[in-house]
Amino acid sequence: MANSNEEAAGRDCPRCGKRYDVAEIAAALNTCPSCGLHYRMEPAERVEYLCDKGTFAEFSGDLRSLNPIEFSAYEEKLSEASAKTGMKDAVITGCCEIHGKPAILALMSFSFMGGSMGSVVGEKICRAMLKSAQDGLPLILYATSGGARMQEGIFSLMQMAKTASVAAEMDRAGVPFFTVLCDPTTGGVTASFATLADIIIAEPGALIGFAGPRVIEGTIHAKLPEGFQRAEFQRDKGFVDLIAARKDQKRALSALLELHHRNFKDL
Repeated sequence: MANSNEEAAGRDCPRCGKRYDVAEIAAALNTCPSCGLHYRMEPAERVEYLCDKGTFAEFSGDLRSLNPIEFSAYEEKLSEASAKTGMKDAVITGCCEIHGKPAILALMSFSFMGGSMGSVVGEKICRAMLKSAQDGLPLILYATSGGARMQEGIFSLMQMAKTASVAAEMDRAGVPFFTVLCDPTTGGVTASFATLADIIIAEPGALIGFAGPRVIEGTIHAKLPEGFQRAEFQRDKGFVDLIAARKDQKRALSALLELHHRNFKDL
């Protein structure tokens, strides 16, 4: 994260090395105007470019994490993360419209304790899934996470089964579920709800995986291909359905919502 002095002077792209000021990067939806590198983005920023103006209405916003296993200094870490991001936990959920089409939206933040999945993250995502199934509205979920939250122990791991179970309820209800995998999407989030969608989209260059390369190489005793955990490799191998640049995401999601709307009317 750049400090205020760095932001005032501009930002050097870590891929192409070109420098742009904050306004230019913001105008490009927090991507490099030269090479298109996608920087990490916060939920409030995504609401701005995804949702029709004034249509996003948050729900389940009052949920806060407790300290179920009395992990040392966990409350302080939660307070620090909340002060840093302005969020109560690592995901926000709400109703919105995209080009006039209603949907349920869930947006994760890597800035809140690495987007880690604790009890509140799991509960909010489950509530979004259930509302989606009950109201017959597609769910769009932007995932970015380091995985399960270690400070909640087994309670965080339980969210994998919990969200997977509710995703099955959505499937039985015939309501579409779309995920957008952002940099990074790893660990227990990848191993549960993030990859259970009907259509899996990824941002360009996003890191997507479960364990790190060294762990995998140590397990299988083989050298892994270059970039094997990047979105492009995952698409080529069929793990990801399509890659959508940020500037194209609203249009792509609107087309998916329109397809659902037409099919739903025909039932």
